[in-house]
Amino acid sequence: MEFIDLSRQYDVIKKEIDAGIKNVIESRHFIMGPEVAELEERLAEFVGRKYCLTSSSGTDALQIPLMTYELSKEDAVFVPSFTFFASAESVNLAGATPVFVDIDSSFNMSVDSLEMEIRRVLDEGNLKPKGIIPVDLFGRSANYDAILPIAEKYDLFVLEDAAQGFGGSLHGKRNGAFGNVSITSFFPAKPLGCYGDGGAIFTDDEELYKKMKSIRVHGMGANRYDNIRLGMNGRLDTLQAAIVLAKLDIFEDELEARQQVASWYTEELKDTFVVPETDLEYYSAWAQYTLRAENEGKRNKIINGMREKDIPVMIYYPIPLHEQTAYKNLGYSGVKLPYCSMVSKQVFSVPMHPYLKYDEVRLICDALKSIV
Repeated sequence: MEFIDLSRQYDVIKKEIDAGIKNVIESRHFIMGPEVAELEERLAEFVGRKYCLTSSSGTDALQIPLMTYELSKEDAVFVPSFTFFASAESVNLAGATPVFVDIDSSFNMSVDSLEMEIRRVLDEGNLKPKGIIPVDLFGRSANYDAILPIAEKYDLFVLEDAAQGFGGSLHGKRNGAFGNVSITSFFPAKPLGCYGDGGAIFTDDEELYKKMKSIRVHGMGANRYDNIRLGMNGRLDTLQAAIVLAKLDIFEDELEARQQVASWYTEELKDTFVVPETDLEYYSAWAQYTLRAENEGKRNKIINGMREKDIPVMIYYPIPLHEQTAYKNLGYSGVKLPYCSMVSKQVFSVPMHPYLKYDEVRLICDALKSIV
């Protein structure tokens, strides 16, 4: 059994993917070919944004917009501590300092912790609050109903990290449509993935879009040999664009299939584990289906038991960012983000993709229940 079975997806769209790859190779437009522009147009329409800019990875998609804000080490950008490293790493790469925020029971940024950390930074006076990076973790959007007013109150930009949430929505508004700018990732394990690295950036701000477009190609100006700012090589390969285009054609159907798989899991496991929160206003992309054990010891028992049954189980994420080695210099050793620290010892994710069958979900759930 695969944790994410991309081979089943390929069987469905093999003809389209093979044709797309063949066309790119025959056209020899390997960098910034027409498929890239077509993908950007379709993605902007899908999300409901004016502009889309593809990138070479999800991490570059985070860093490029941050570079437009010309941040310094004294600038604070608020990031949830329970997420993948790139959400915070990109802040450092853009020259600023991440300030970590706790999460709530949805696994997303706690709005109470966010405002508390903003006030703490203001009171200490060592850093200047500049921005917020909410993360749509495991497929569910962050609480933008509360985050956006906080950002307005303190005059902070909002960069939505929808790498795991792409395809989901809040009140019918697509993830990727919130804040000043937003991003997604096309890493193969994401809800909409390619066969390598890739990402995309979304905004309604024309000036921001123009700056990001320049930064994506070494800070290029009117021509490629007149660079007007520092940038990077952040372009998406045409081959990857062709692959995402083929997958985009079936993406809505896959999102619906993910809802069905998630509902099977919830029905089978709700009396045994803490299952993911679901609310009518939130439509999750279900990048992961993440459960919580009672404690770390019981989680270890589950992980070992599932391995014995050859059923893959993953832990996202075993160490909160503020506790990781790379951020020891920020002095978080005495700072408590209690919910992050607690759930990192409880969470585990089970196989999740649109092509799981009911019998497979039952097998997984029966195995979990037999272990506990």
